[in-house]
Amino acid sequence: MIQIFADSEALSRGAAEFFVSAARNAVAARGRFSVALSGGSTPRRTYEVLAQPPFRDEAPWAQSHVFWGDERCVEPKDPRSNAGMAREALLQHVPIPTSQLYPMLCHPTPAAGARSYEARLRDFFGAGAPRFDLILLGLGDNGHTASLFPGDPVLSEPERWVAEVYVAEQDLYRLTLTPAIINQARVVAFLVAGAAKAAVVQEVRHGPRDPRRLPAQLIQPERGDLHWLLDQGAAGNITPRPAAQV
Repeated sequence: MIQIFADSEALSRGAAEFFVSAARNAVAARGRFSVALSGGSTPRRTYEVLAQPPFRDEAPWAQSHVFWGDERCVEPKDPRSNAGMAREALLQHVPIPTSQLYPMLCHPTPAAGARSYEARLRDFFGAGAPRFDLILLGLGDNGHTASLFPGDPVLSEPERWVAEVYVAEQDLYRLTLTPAIINQARVVAFLVAGAAKAAVVQEVRHGPRDPRRLPAQLIQPERGDLHWLLDQGAAGNITPRPAAQV
């Protein structure tokens, strides 16, 4: 499913509506809402919109459990922290219990942090399938999503739910959910804005399958739905009409 919005602000509002709808549906069906957030400028604006009326008052925050799809191994107050950004833009402005926020931590080492986060997820989901109600993802110019980068061994990881990744060009470790758990989600939504992303959106969706080069192609929910929420710039030539669904 594709939704295309007139501009990035319309995309952010549309994504906020999408978030609230997914949350309300999950709580109605299962009594709680589990979501994995993304970093990046497009999600940030979505979070800011969610923190304001009417969305702030419509979402079931008391029944929401917030995880992250990936994180940089930096201090929580570092401006590069995905969890720090989400707190600043959204979480400190809504009535969600702090005990229901589960940031990724890289302590004492990235590998230990990945194991700890996976243990937390296994405890949360129990014996059933690890099915997030919603996972939000961005898309990099190089086709990466979460911290799934081209050519990294984690792309073919069959069993782990969380892995540590070293990004040489950033000289930085990151933690990421693996494709194995992302593809168990009930709903996965890519949020992508800007004409600079048009070529990679087109290539990921319609180009030859090459997930080692374009990791976002790995995201194909096994028993869930995949949504693309784009502004007109990112949509490129997919359709000239705003707010269209394909």
